[in-house]
Amino acid sequence: MSRREGSLEDPQADSSISPLPHLESKIQQTHSLARLLTKYAEQLLQEYVQHQGDPFGLPGFSPPRLPVADLSAPAPGHAGLPVPERLRLDEAALAALPPLLDVVRRRQAELNPRALRLLRRLEDAARQARALGAAVEAVLAALGAETRGPRPEPAAIAAATVTAGVFPAKVLGLRVCGLYREWVSRTEADLGQLAPGGPA
Repeated sequence: MSRREGSLEDPQADSSISPLPHLESKIQQTHSLARLLTKYAEQLLQEYVQHQGDPFGLPGFSPPRLPVADLSAPAPGHAGLPVPERLRLDEAALAALPPLLDVVRRRQAELNPRALRLLRRLEDAARQARALGAAVEAVLAALGAETRGPRPEPAAIAAATVTAGVFPAKVLGLRVCGLYREWVSRTEADLGQLAPGGPA
């Protein structure tokens, strides 16, 4: 995977350019990043399931939807909110994901130490979520919307995962990977509302 995803600023940007084209460029770059990461998130989820053994991946297997500290799936009414509010929720979720993905990676390093590609994907996902979150925050700032301050890292999931048995830890990892995919995809859709040529 390319290491360039986190670089969102155009080094050729001219300060004399009017703010609107600059904003459109920033939105388009961030939307393209979100689209790319949506594909990576799907690959991560497939790779994760592949390494967990039965019953993961079996037809009809429906794992319990464990609650995850400081993070939930996008609410059913998310799409009906104003775009800046949706982007604020996206940015908050993206900020919560990296430490959760780091915890999943550490536990998978214990359970599947030879699954090097999975461990690398989890590490990349944490880094990419940070990059996308920072890019969304920059879009919000450019739109003149308020952004939230620093958030504490969710320590609760770290403590719970360390003491959890193997199966609950695998289920929790599956849930975190699924939430990563949902929020990146949701961010892509929300940015699509602002991207040139997107819905009004």
